[in-house]
Amino acid sequence: MTDNFLSSKASPKTLNEDYLVVDGVSIEYAQHKILRDVSFGLERGEIGCLLGPSGCGKTTLLRAIAGFDRIASGSIKLGEKKLSGGKEFIPPEQRNIGMVFQDYALFPHLSVLKNIAFGLHKIPTRKANKKASALLEQVGLGGKENAMPHQLSGGEQQRVALARALAPQPKLLLLDEPFSNLDVDLRENLSRDVREIIKQSNTTALMVTHDQHEAFAISDSIGVIHNGVLEQWGSSYSIYHQPMNAFVANFVGQGVFLNGVIQTSQCVETTIGKLDYNPPLPIKTHLSPGSRVKVLIRPDDIIHDDNSALVATVVSRHFRGADFLYILMLANGEKLLAFVPSHHDHTVGESIGIRLEINHVVVFQHAD
Repeated sequence: MTDNFLSSKASPKTLNEDYLVVDGVSIEYAQHKILRDVSFGLERGEIGCLLGPSGCGKTTLLRAIAGFDRIASGSIKLGEKKLSGGKEFIPPEQRNIGMVFQDYALFPHLSVLKNIAFGLHKIPTRKANKKASALLEQVGLGGKENAMPHQLSGGEQQRVALARALAPQPKLLLLDEPFSNLDVDLRENLSRDVREIIKQSNTTALMVTHDQHEAFAISDSIGVIHNGVLEQWGSSYSIYHQPMNAFVANFVGQGVFLNGVIQTSQCVETTIGKLDYNPPLPIKTHLSPGSRVKVLIRPDDIIHDDNSALVATVVSRHFRGADFLYILMLANGEKLLAFVPSHHDHTVGESIGIRLEINHVVVFQHAD
């Protein structure tokens, strides 16, 4: 059984029970709109992520939530308190929001312990230091209390920055590209650790990144932003398998679009055969039989099968360790991507058998 999805606009989840509510927010600089009518919500304890290319407006939105930038319209609410909107504007220092920056922003002249305890000036020093030490243990840096920031690795500095942000028990934690200065392996490991630490503290958090792998690793919900517009808000699963439009499909994950023609409400014909799906396409899509569409095919939809009658030619291959990413060409010149186990070692120019194994048929109306 397969699922299908076709749409063109973002559909944020219902905001009724959300703790952080961004409602219809637009931001302008010099009469130029940076963000347009952005709406989404996070429940208490949920980790969200704003994902998009550089310059799309995601960091601007994060700064507006923190109170560093003002909004032109809409509102931002945290719990029962409106932070921004209309005549309301609560300054950053009164919002009780923690920040983690991509460059760590640690005080170089303070020890690790004093960096973490910096935001705890309202409680006695002994109690503040005890809490800072406990947080150091929580982020895996027990015994580093007296170390100076320059004596730590990048990953360790980011853990200290996270502990410092969590120390005052903020109502909301904001993370701005927190792993961008780290190498790939450390980034993957640290993102998993950061998610666990935030979850253990039951802190509501919102991260900004341009890296889909980071977004998938750390987030409960993801919002994809493009040119100041929230294209889609949803779970990692829905963002990948049920993209709302072609931009989301292209930006999140890999894939190609094949030409197709709608046969019935439960069948589309493509170069590589007829694809059946159940339930049928929603009536609101207005795609009648004969409509030309683009069909999204992900690399994981293609299975290498030497016994298949469907054959494609290897035009490029990229070794990834456990598998190859093959670029395959069909007889009509259309191309596919396929993940193939690395023990299936085929050369460029070789023909291989393939078959489809698609659980989600995603189609978009063809732009004539």
